This record gives sequence, structure tokens and C-alpha cells, in this order.
Amino acid sequence: MKNARNADLNKKVSMIDILVVEDNEDDIRILEKVFENMKLLNIISVVRNGQEALDYIYHLGKYAFSGNPTPGLILLDIRMPIMDGFEVLAKLKSDPEHRKIPVIILTTSDREEDIAKSYENGACSFVTKPVSFFDFIKIMERFEIYWTLVSKIPEAK
Repeated sequence: MKNARNADLNKKVSMIDILVVEDNEDDIRILEKVFENMKLLNIISVVRNGQEALDYIYHLGKYAFSGNPTPGLILLDIRMPIMDGFEVLAKLKSDPEHRKIPVIILTTSDREEDIAKSYENGACSFVTKPVSFFDFIKIMERFEIYWTLVSKIPEAK
């Protein structure tokens, strides 16, 4: 029944490319499993730090000739090596070409100052990763349905 429902949903889905910016391998595996289980057709790309995210988006470094699409949605951790998520968010939102890309902060932090700073810098949502594996899966399934089926976002350029 779920596969039939997902097949019907795929006809209505917004085909957006999702960029996951996450340094924790366990969290990456959970996200990949959720996206796989949902059987939606979105392209999911994963980078492991803030600098790599900017290289991916701006086609720099190892992504210079990759032809990767501009993401239509970004899931961004805030605590990462090399460059944190706040720096990435500030750079994207100060760039007229990329400021409309929805950025969802996905982090273990539940600190009020992190929440406030995320929204002040242009994040459209702040999600605290639950400790429980199963709770994380449930939240990400709901996220996937909302952002690919319900919400309307600007087309990537």
C-alpha cells in the first residue's frame, strides 16, 4: 500500500535537488535511508563541511566541472569542521543569485541563541535532530513529505 501511495505521490512531487551539508556519517546514513524508503525521485547530494557546500553551490574546486545542479533545498548542520553552517548561511543569503534557496537548519543544538541566529540569517526552518534513531526517521519522513509535496519553492537557476 505504501509503495502504491508513493507512486501516486511521485506524480505530484516537486522535483527538487536537495543538498545535505552534514559531517556526521551516522546522520548521513539515516538521511539516505529515509530518502530511500520514501521512494521519491529527488536527487540528494551530500557534502561534509561548509566550505565543500559553497564549492558545490558555486562550482568551485572539485565541483568546478561537475555540472551539478543548483540545489532547490539545503539541509544544513551548524556545527561542522572547516566552516560552520552559520557562515554558509550568511554567504548564501547575502548573494542575490542564491538567497532564495530554502535552507533548513538540521542540528543537534537546541540552544536558543542558535535558533535565533539561524532565523536572523535567513533560515526558513530549524530542526533539532532527536537522539532516538526512530524519532529521527519519523521527523525526516515528515520533512520529506512537506518539502517535496506540500511546500512550493522557487525554481533553482
